Amino acid sequence: MIRLTRADFKGPALLVALSLVPILGGVARLASLSDAAEVGADDARFFAAPMPVVLHVVAATIYALLGAFQFSTGIRLLWRAWHRRAGVLLLACALLTAATGIWMTAAYAIPHSLQGPLLYGVRLVVGVAMLTAIVKGWASIVRRDLAEHEAWMIRAYALAQGAGTQAVIFLPLMLIISGPVLGLTRDVLLSAAWVVNIVAAEWIIRRRRRGYERAPSRTTELAAATNGS
Repeated sequence: MIRLTRADFKGPALLVALSLVPILGGVARLASLSDAAEVGADDARFFAAPMPVVLHVVAATIYALLGAFQFSTGIRLLWRAWHRRAGVLLLACALLTAATGIWMTAAYAIPHSLQGPLLYGVRLVVGVAMLTAIVKGWASIVRRDLAEHEAWMIRAYALAQGAGTQAVIFLPLMLIISGPVLGLTRDVLLSAAWVVNIVAAEWIIRRRRRGYERAPSRTTELAAATNGS
């Protein structure tokens, strides 16, 4: 009989906590769209074309919160059907999150102080990389390659969680300097957050693969959970 342990919830709880600041920021952004009287120069782009930001906030919120529980081994083994069904919804949310991220980067007239050439390029690369990871992850599970599926899904989620890591980096800095971080410094720090996440993702992937090698029976259980057998 499969029993859930504290470890099965620790990872998802940390990921949900990492998501809270960007989610609250997204909710505030959507709320601001209902009050055109408060439009500032930096927000005019969202009022002129609200669709991509609305789709992005909704999709990214679902992906960040629900996706956090997909990486819990115990939850996957105990609720196998839920993992598969949630995966279909999360696939759509992940694709929409990445696509709208690229859309906003390319289409919105973002002030130079908020996005210079470095950040513009990095955001496009991250969007394309996330789309690639999602497609490869889906192709892997179709082939019943569990290890590759898990690895690509971890990479995709890590890229999607860039905003959470950015908040962790930015909030203390903004408190120290008592103001916003702009220009090249902002570009570098925002870009660095994605680097941190992908490095962490690769470390987690290697760690999990070593764990499966030490406990091959666990790999068989996970494959059965994923395949529905």
